[in-house]
Amino acid sequence: MLISGLVQCAWRLPLHSAHVPKKVPKSSPCCMLCRTFIRPLVTHLRSRSPPPPPLPTPKSTPPRFILTIAQPKPRYCYATMAPKEGAPSLEMSPPPEFFASRNKIFDKRKAEYDEWVAKQPREPIQVQMPNGSSKDGTSWETTPAAIAREISKSLFERTVIARVDGEELWDLERPLEKSCKLELLDFEHPEGKKVFWHSSAHILGEAAERRFGCSLCIGPPVEDGFYYEMALPDQAPVTIADHKPIKQIAEKAIKEKQPFERLTLTKEDLLEMFAYNKYKQHIIKDKIPDGTSTTVYRCGPLIDLCRGPHVPHTGRIKAFEVMKNSASYFLGDAKNDSLQRIYGVSFPDKKALDEHKHMLEEAAKRDHRKIGQEQELFFFHQMSPGSAFFLPHGMIIYNALHSFIREEYWKRQYQEVNSPNMYNSALWKQSGHWQHYKDDMFTFEVEKEQWALKPMNCPGHCLLFGHRERSYRELPMRIADFGVLHRNEASGALSGLTRVRRFMQDDTHIFCMESQVEQEIKGLFDFLQAVYGLFGFTFRMKLSTMPENHLGDPATWKRAEDQLSKALEDFKAETGTKWELNPGDGAFYGPKIDITISDALRREHQCATIQLDFQLPQQFNLEYRTEEQAQQKQPAQGSESAPSKAPEEKAADSDPKAEEKLAIRSAPPHEPDSSAVKKDEGQYRRELTPGCARPVMIHRAIYGSFERFIAILTEHFGGKWPFWLSPRQIMIVPVMQGVNDYVLELQAKFRQERMHVDVDVSGNTMQKKIRTAQLQQYNFIFVVGAQEKEKGSVNIRNRDIPETQKMGELIPVDEAIRRMCRLRDERKLDSNLSAFASEASA
Repeated sequence: MLISGLVQCAWRLPLHSAHVPKKVPKSSPCCMLCRTFIRPLVTHLRSRSPPPPPLPTPKSTPPRFILTIAQPKPRYCYATMAPKEGAPSLEMSPPPEFFASRNKIFDKRKAEYDEWVAKQPREPIQVQMPNGSSKDGTSWETTPAAIAREISKSLFERTVIARVDGEELWDLERPLEKSCKLELLDFEHPEGKKVFWHSSAHILGEAAERRFGCSLCIGPPVEDGFYYEMALPDQAPVTIADHKPIKQIAEKAIKEKQPFERLTLTKEDLLEMFAYNKYKQHIIKDKIPDGTSTTVYRCGPLIDLCRGPHVPHTGRIKAFEVMKNSASYFLGDAKNDSLQRIYGVSFPDKKALDEHKHMLEEAAKRDHRKIGQEQELFFFHQMSPGSAFFLPHGMIIYNALHSFIREEYWKRQYQEVNSPNMYNSALWKQSGHWQHYKDDMFTFEVEKEQWALKPMNCPGHCLLFGHRERSYRELPMRIADFGVLHRNEASGALSGLTRVRRFMQDDTHIFCMESQVEQEIKGLFDFLQAVYGLFGFTFRMKLSTMPENHLGDPATWKRAEDQLSKALEDFKAETGTKWELNPGDGAFYGPKIDITISDALRREHQCATIQLDFQLPQQFNLEYRTEEQAQQKQPAQGSESAPSKAPEEKAADSDPKAEEKLAIRSAPPHEPDSSAVKKDEGQYRRELTPGCARPVMIHRAIYGSFERFIAILTEHFGGKWPFWLSPRQIMIVPVMQGVNDYVLELQAKFRQERMHVDVDVSGNTMQKKIRTAQLQQYNFIFVVGAQEKEKGSVNIRNRDIPETQKMGELIPVDEAIRRMCRLRDERKLDSNLSAFASEASA
């Protein structure tokens, strides 16, 4: 009887969390009993017996309680209440009230807009395509989608977004307003991918609103997908259990092919539309000036603030996945409300999603935080968040990178300097960083004055250049600095070695004449190729030109941009490296070239940057004596009126070093007076000295920060370090105790050649010793026995050559040392010792 009753109950007992009200805590005794006893029993009974016949339907169906447990307050759990009729609901029922109020305003203004569009004059237009062809159209009627369909159905189906006149991104279904140039961008284009993921974020936001009735904040595309931030009612958290329902709602929206509708609304309409959402209210009031308008987009019941553009409809998203969730703060400020952030990713087809998931699995295996812990490279401690403790093995890598870049500096005539770690706030006010960057700096008070740890080296290097008079003969001046930098990153943004507060850069600044810029840039391209090629990275470059808000004369900008373009074109002709133009995205102080590298997983990272700066040399009144002025100082031969020169002045005419010494003696110091700091940056500037010119300052880094570059390398190599970088180069495994003396002798010989050698004389079996060394990614394992000792040789198992894993290669000790020294000194990526064998035999 008891078993029969339990079976009857088992087939009618709800097992889904959807039947449990959200306010029930999972820590309640009832729920704990359910999880630990009742649900496993129910699952077991269901698997062992067929479902019973349905119960007769009573005239009225009051709630049917199967199990009741007394509580101080009535609570619900999985076992207390049977499900409602039909499938469990994924969404709020009824839907949130703000759906209707939002739509009412949208529909009203959309009708007015459609009426206005209908009154616009229809005129013939010409649409120029990238291949040079031209398409006829009609203003306010012809859309990019119509042109794509006219060319081919497949082109239309894979096109994500359009770009008009090389600048403005345009919705495919938005009518063109005049003649223009038109580009059709697909998912593979960076802008197309960004729009695709932005549209997917709106679908995620719709699913979240439909499930939780939450207040959405922001939902941008990011490097690997998109996310949406939101505040759930009563500050409830999002859990992993919510991922599947959210995905199901999103897929439902995708199946409905909801169109993305664009509409421009006034600030007043927006405040009324989003009256229910305090976060949107803040954004509207803070970002949208009074008397202006901005756009919103609607898909299904979702309406959100958005500049757009978007895909034509939700059906374009063929594969959608919820990846993870986390907590965050509104606007990234820990003083604001805590929010929930849900991450997702999407693709135009399922195959691409599957490949992405596989790549993420591989990336997880290569995560530098995981490998750093396994290989004992570095760690972090809560006593100093964002500041890495590099352990001995990690410092081997750090120092190897340091030595390599130093060698390159010597070859390329860089001068290494060391500058202070902290400066008076007067310096940062003069440079402009105090006004624009103060929140990201660590500031403190010393003797009633404000100071800051340096977040970059540029202002200090300006002091270095300007501390004495300079001549054109000293240019270009290439200054390198390995100073430690500190930036006050938000605690929530810290991530392993990729986002830290304390770091070191391979930071250099080149001071040169305007006529030298092109040659210096070419030299930097060669430097990039030498460094990135060594690690097996490919890279691409993007030139960003003068923005709308800029400093300096447009003619100067144009000359600089032309020099950069020519250098990029010449480099492309030599190496085939393509580059892109990014109009209007330069820094306010000068054009720049951003360099992006691709790693072994085809992920892109921006490490290097090359920036031209016209602003800091003016702000710090940097100048150098021109060649013309130097020539004017030299009197014509035979002139009786020319005064005689001191011996050191005569030497300066022919010897630049002597000129430097003279300048050091004669030039007054240029130190900023902290008591005379002005708010207006222009107040620092003074007119050029007659006969002098301003240098151009080139900011340049290749590694970027050492910490971030080590993180990238760790994941690029998957912890299998090239021999020259490796902290574990050689492990020597003795076959028997009788050869331990020979093992120690070998270790001493290889250490004498500055190689990192360990020995395993533990009591483990030989196979276990070898396996342990393999897991620790030693480049070479020497297996040494009586035969090796007798012949003065080593049996080498090479990590990178599978054929040697079971039976190594027998090589004399002196020959092994010679080959490994070559392998290290030539900084080879693979560990193939055979490449150096032919030389010895010859």
